[in-house]
Amino acid sequence: MTDFLQDGPESGGTTLVLAHGAGGPMDSPFLATFARAIAAEGFRVARFEFPYMAARRHGGKRGAPDREPVLRAAWHEAIAELGGPQRLVIGGKSMGGRIASLVADEEGVRGLVCLGYPFHPPGQPQKLRTAHLAALATPALIVQGTRDAFGTREEVAAYALSDAIRIRWIEGGDHSWKPPKSSGRTEKGNVAEGIQAVAEFLRSRA
Repeated sequence: MTDFLQDGPESGGTTLVLAHGAGGPMDSPFLATFARAIAAEGFRVARFEFPYMAARRHGGKRGAPDREPVLRAAWHEAIAELGGPQRLVIGGKSMGGRIASLVADEEGVRGLVCLGYPFHPPGQPQKLRTAHLAALATPALIVQGTRDAFGTREEVAAYALSDAIRIRWIEGGDHSWKPPKSSGRTEKGNVAEGIQAVAEFLRSRA
C-alpha cells in the first residue's frame, strides 16, 4: 500500500498526484507549500514517495534513488490506489515529474505537470532525457526556471518536444524557481506564479 499525504477536497473533481525529486521527500518545504496552495484553489492533491524515500522515512539507509522500473511501478501502483487515471493529473518535482511523464500515456491520465523538468543532468547537456517527450500525447505543463541548471530556456528551445507540452517560464528561476537576489524578483513571487500556472492548467483539464 502506498502512503499518501492528501490536501484539499476528499472527493470529486480533479486530483493532482505529486511525486518528489531525487533528494527531497514528499513533505519537503517546496512540495508542502505547493500542495497546500493548489488545494486552496479547490483541487485535491495527493503526494507519495518512491520506495527508497519511504525506506529512509522508516529508518532505512540513505541510498540512491530506485532504478527506473521500480520508480515507474510505484507510479502505476499509486494511480491504481487512487481509483485509476480518469480524474488524475500526475506529475511532481524534478525526477518525480520525469517518471510521471514516462507513464502518463500508458495510463491515460488527464494531464501531466512537471515542476522543474530535469532535461539533462547539470553540466551534462549532452545527456538528454527528452526522447519520449517528442511523442507525448498527454496534455502537459512544464513549469521551468529560465536559469534552471537542468535545462535553461535557451537549451530547451532547441529540443524536439510534442505539441501537447506547454512550458511556463519563471523568469530568473533556478530548479526550484528561486531567482538571484540581484534580479529584483522574490522566491515567494516566483513560486506564486508557478502555482497559478498549474491551477489554470488543472482548471483546463477538469
